[in-house]
Amino acid sequence: MNKLLQKFFAAVKKYDDTYNFTCDVCGREVFGNERVCTACMKTLPWNNGAMCPFCGRKTEEPGACLECKERPLVVSKARSAFTHEGEAMKLVLRFKRGAKYLYRALANALYPVAEREFSEAEALTFVPMTEKAEKKRGYNQSRLLAQELAERLQKPCLAPVIKQRESAAQKTLTRSERQTNLEGCFRVTDRAAVKGKRILIIDDTMTTGATSDELATRLKRAGAREVFLLTVTSVQKRDPFGKKPKIPSKSPKLP
Repeated sequence: MNKLLQKFFAAVKKYDDTYNFTCDVCGREVFGNERVCTACMKTLPWNNGAMCPFCGRKTEEPGACLECKERPLVVSKARSAFTHEGEAMKLVLRFKRGAKYLYRALANALYPVAEREFSEAEALTFVPMTEKAEKKRGYNQSRLLAQELAERLQKPCLAPVIKQRESAAQKTLTRSERQTNLEGCFRVTDRAAVKGKRILIIDDTMTTGATSDELATRLKRAGAREVFLLTVTSVQKRDPFGKKPKIPSKSPKLP
């Protein structure tokens, strides 16, 4: 068993004292109160190989990815427990679609990464939702993860930012389109809470990084010393839906 799996099981034993009888991934019966069975643990797409040192995305070889060389994220460093594929992707989708209980299994996966990569963080926060959106879903999945991790790491979980307007669906938007879509969405309501602090943002998935960019920008403007990002999964390509071709404003003149 590799060191990552050992840390995972240590986190489960130390912090998760609730009863569990089936694997949260495959649904098979478990006998040691574990959230994820040993077989599924080995097949989950752990993001523990070559990765970009800045955005933390999976890369073919060690070193900065082309996207970060061209346009770095606003956060100082980002990491994810898994790549956004297979059973990890399904877990995140289930978590966002009503399976609230999955926050414990996902926090188990995030904890060793947070402890290893973000020991300098002084407080945690999360991506806020509008009041209407949170009421519709019944919970904010990012808040659940942040609160659980903050308790395990013995650090405060802050809620200094609100999302003051709903943004259009971002599923098929590129990074630049998402940034435009998110402009003015977030507002810091407690500047004193973030001033001078190193803050770790917790979220479910990093797709283009636009959401964390906008949130980190607001936190820095409010006086945060440094901002980091930790997500359950990360999409390998910064613009997974491709950059849309530029359409010329005028038709070219015919010879």
